[in-house]
Amino acid sequence: MAKVDAKMTISEVLKNNPEAAEILHEFGMHCLGCAIAAGESIEEAAEAHGIKLEDLLTALNK
Repeated sequence: MAKVDAKMTISEVLKNNPEAAEILHEFGMHCLGCAIAAGESIEEAAEAHGIKLEDLLTALNK
């Protein structure tokens, strides 16, 4: 699996690792299939949900 970085879109992350959905859900991101998720970066999503980007990236890259 490719390392997740802040500029990757949510859909890219899920395409590379479908199990990442569980982690994203744990962080309060529940609209993973919506149109915004297709173009929203991990960084943008973290900001929109009030999540520390570093914490999210650490969890996604475990």
